[in-house]
Amino acid sequence: MPTRYLWVDTPSRRPEIPAVTTETSREKFKSFLAGKGLRVTNQRLAIFDAAFAQTGHFTAEELLAHARVLDESVSRATVYRTLPIMTGSAVLREIDIGKNIKYYAASRDNRTQQAQVICLDCDKIFEINAPFMEWYGSTVSSKLGLTPVSQRLQVSAHCNVFRETGRCPNYDN
Repeated sequence: MPTRYLWVDTPSRRPEIPAVTTETSREKFKSFLAGKGLRVTNQRLAIFDAAFAQTGHFTAEELLAHARVLDESVSRATVYRTLPIMTGSAVLREIDIGKNIKYYAASRDNRTQQAQVICLDCDKIFEINAPFMEWYGSTVSSKLGLTPVSQRLQVSAHCNVFRETGRCPNYDN
């Protein structure tokens, strides 16, 4: 099966939402590790640096390859153990598109709610700002006497152009 690549569409400028610097995220990650009684190791920091060097979505295996460029001692097991720690600290977002593989993206801004629209023809993930999600999740949960812990909105869609022409304009060969 050929490798399918994912691209992310995010606006390059978001003046209404301040960006989070890589250094701020690194300190947040290190504090999270310390708070959990975990060591800040060179391998974990190489994984962090490799994740924040990516501009789009990536898999654990892709992260492993990039982290090994920074520190050849990074193991597959360390990457797979570090990913839940990074998502738990909110410096990394996990995106499950339902194909038995998870994708990740560095959290680069203060948005807490995003929706994904996934093109089923090319697997491109479009990131959409969804400020209504927090309100909706809280409203529905409170009506049921619950407190929301997490939520996500993900839409899978076919490309109209692909259906008409047989070629998805988002797919880059």
